[in-house]
Amino acid sequence: MAGTSDRLISFLDDHSDEFLHNWREKSVIAENDIYKEEVLQNGLRMFQLVKRAIVNPLSEDEITALAYKTARERVQANVNISDFVYNVNIGKSEIIKWVSRSGIEWTELQSYLEQINSLFDRFSYLAVRKYTEIREEQLQEKELYIDQTHKERLTILGQMSSSFVHEFRNPLTSIIGFTKLLQNDYPDLPYLDIMQHELDQLNYRISQFLHVSRKEIIDSKREEIDLSRLFNELIEFLYPSLLAGEVLTSVNIDADVKISGNKDELRQVFLNLIMNSIDALQQVEDEREISIETIIKNGHLNLSISNNGPQIQVDTIKAIFEPFYTTKELGTGIGLFICKKLIEKHGGDIYCDSSEEKTTFTVRIPLPQAASI
Repeated sequence: MAGTSDRLISFLDDHSDEFLHNWREKSVIAENDIYKEEVLQNGLRMFQLVKRAIVNPLSEDEITALAYKTARERVQANVNISDFVYNVNIGKSEIIKWVSRSGIEWTELQSYLEQINSLFDRFSYLAVRKYTEIREEQLQEKELYIDQTHKERLTILGQMSSSFVHEFRNPLTSIIGFTKLLQNDYPDLPYLDIMQHELDQLNYRISQFLHVSRKEIIDSKREEIDLSRLFNELIEFLYPSLLAGEVLTSVNIDADVKISGNKDELRQVFLNLIMNSIDALQQVEDEREISIETIIKNGHLNLSISNNGPQIQVDTIKAIFEPFYTTKELGTGIGLFICKKLIEKHGGDIYCDSSEEKTTFTVRIPLPQAASI
């Protein structure tokens, strides 16, 4: 066999220039490939490995070194991996063609051809695997960068919103105050109740923006809250919107249910959920209904706000609690994000279920220990 291997290597050396020329002519190499010349050198290195494999089996490290080097260059050259695999197969076909022309008996060549096939297949596998690993790492780094950049932008936006909205709130507070004075002095003056309601709605929207700033979400006083009374106040406050939207409401909350938390923050959460329901119901032609009910389970209060509006798709449900995601034409995309943050601050969670019949937002909050026994 030693004589056969020597004859084969000698034949390949004699025709190496022709082999490399043919391989180069048939290969796919982009003009802007930054490693264009190195591709040719890698072809020559592979040719040398083939000759060494004819004498003795190569170690895994020898094949891996060239495969990993080539993979890194292909990534940096931003080359389609299919072109690389095609070029490797062209190289294998050319070598096998020249080996077959060596004049050596087929029975003697068969084992060498198997070694050459195995070498190219192993090289291709290792290179493609490394190429894929590097690409995946780059994608992860890119996603991490985008995610971090997004968070930084949200922080800046939150700070800007907080600054601007504080400026808006000062004159708004004065207007609300003077409107109430007018109501006291001139109770029969028309349109004051509408003005007061719209100003309260504007004040609520401003509060949403203020809560984007983390500073507004930390530290707030807790108190015992009569949930039934709170919702009576909310329904009364929203009566003009419910009337205009032709929405019927049913509230089923036990009068004895008490929770502990910041009343203003929880009021904002429930107000936002009801207002979203009113908006969603405007797409319904039939009777529009919102139902509010509570269930106590495992030491937690489960409060659900349901409407018979259009179904929310699963993909949308996954995203609706993300900041600045909105399905409304003029929506800000911060309402449900703030709801989630405020409920989590109270040790609870919020989730949404939707079907063709109804959409339900459920708020789950831990009850005071005495109430949960």
